Amino acid sequence: MTTPSPTTARSWLREHSELGVCVLLLVLGVLVLTDALTMDVDITQRGPVGPRTVPVVVGTGLLVVAVLLAVDVLRGGRGEAEGGEDVDLAEPADRRTVALLTGVFLAFAVLIDPLGFPISGALLFWGSAYALGSRHYDRDPLIAAGLSLVTYFVFDNLLGVPLPGGPLMGVL
Repeated sequence: MTTPSPTTARSWLREHSELGVCVLLLVLGVLVLTDALTMDVDITQRGPVGPRTVPVVVGTGLLVVAVLLAVDVLRGGRGEAEGGEDVDLAEPADRRTVALLTGVFLAFAVLIDPLGFPISGALLFWGSAYALGSRHYDRDPLIAAGLSLVTYFVFDNLLGVPLPGGPLMGVL
């Protein structure tokens, strides 16, 4: 029996790239189920449906979809591009945009505690707009600040979901 050459293995993986999605769904399903089954629910349990029910259903669904998708891909199934999709697969990925968006999201995660949501959210919205190509330097920061303040107000005051206010806690 001959071992496949690296180019053959690489081309097989490229033709079956959807298996990466299967692995991701499988890992997420295991993570959700593990978290759901190890949570302590004695205090919060009231009635037959408790806090474990939805995570167990979602985790099980993720595992089932991962297995069904893997079977379909290995049988030769392939996702079809949408008719309106204008993506040229021959072009390389726009790594600069992905790197900028990753940096913006990581900065938001780091800055939300010290600066609070209104400021870090404004930086998130403005940075995302910049990374995606908007170059309106006078308008974008104002829209980002307004969107961040409206989001903070809706979540904190109307929905009752507390978001960190940071230095603006006394002002807002």
